[in-house]
Amino acid sequence: MEKLKDIKCIVWDLDHTIWDGVLLESADVQLKLGLKEVIEKLDQRGILHSVASKNDAELAWAKLNELGIAEYFLYPEIHWDAKSVSVQRIQQNINIGMDAILFVDDQPFELEEVQSVHADIQVLHADQYETMLDDPRLMPRFITADSACRRQMYQADTLRKQAEEQYEGPSEQFLATLGMKFSIYEATEDDLQRAEELTVRTNQLNATGITYSYEELHQLMTSQEHMLLVCELEDKYGTYGKIGLALIHMQQKVWRLNMLLMSCRVMSRGAGSVLLTYIMREAQKQGKQMLADFRDTGRNRMMNISYRFAGFKQQSADQEGRVLFHHDLQQAVEFPDYIEVLVPEGQHQ
Repeated sequence: MEKLKDIKCIVWDLDHTIWDGVLLESADVQLKLGLKEVIEKLDQRGILHSVASKNDAELAWAKLNELGIAEYFLYPEIHWDAKSVSVQRIQQNINIGMDAILFVDDQPFELEEVQSVHADIQVLHADQYETMLDDPRLMPRFITADSACRRQMYQADTLRKQAEEQYEGPSEQFLATLGMKFSIYEATEDDLQRAEELTVRTNQLNATGITYSYEELHQLMTSQEHMLLVCELEDKYGTYGKIGLALIHMQQKVWRLNMLLMSCRVMSRGAGSVLLTYIMREAQKQGKQMLADFRDTGRNRMMNISYRFAGFKQQSADQEGRVLFHHDLQQAVEFPDYIEVLVPEGQHQ
């Protein structure tokens, strides 16, 4: 039986869905019984929430504040546009796959309209909201420190984007204003739940699309032939949490990069190239050349470009979309000057 796709974000209608009644007909609408608890518990699991509602934006947002739940909703779309358009904007802002979104509405027409435009989206009638806490699609295997504060990290990112939109000048100058600190370290057992989560949740910036279980990662972490790296990023707005992972097979003459992935939240920060640069520099110090695995998943073209941009050359490819890249590491590689790279003393020795 095919595994149900995990949900990363729930997009809610408002009238007769979040609350009973129609706000424009009566301001005395009541929050649906038990719904706040559902939203709070899913938020604690790292499930994001947003709103797609045909409503008066000012009135609706004031009501959400009055009900004490406005803080849970990211990138709300409250206007009179089609809900398929609203859902697409939310998906683009959060930067996840459409198939990781659950759209909830009391109107079958709206559910069908959204699904007719976005065939991969998952939908649920509002009458079934009480089933959500037991829905396997909304029960991540692990609830890590990163997942429990995922909403807050997105809210901090909203502030960054606002600052970036207001900034006048080259993007690298803006990145320098963020005071970014990028930590890279070898994984410990405490990192493995988040590491598994990253392999499962990361699609666009995952070089192979291969997922690893906690047990597999533990075995690789303890292997003398492998190095499992974790990276974190923070800036003046707060932490992004653990946002990247790399698995290196350390062979006699080469380091083979079996896995390189980075959270989509940091796509515009150049974090992937920083981690790749670090690995290349370490391999260079050891007198090794590098190989890197890439597998085309249809969604990870950026990683193919990243390898080529870093100077990797294609060594072989097959009809399954698997590519093996090679780099002789003859040229020095440098970190960008807008980011501070932090590495524990004595690592890899």
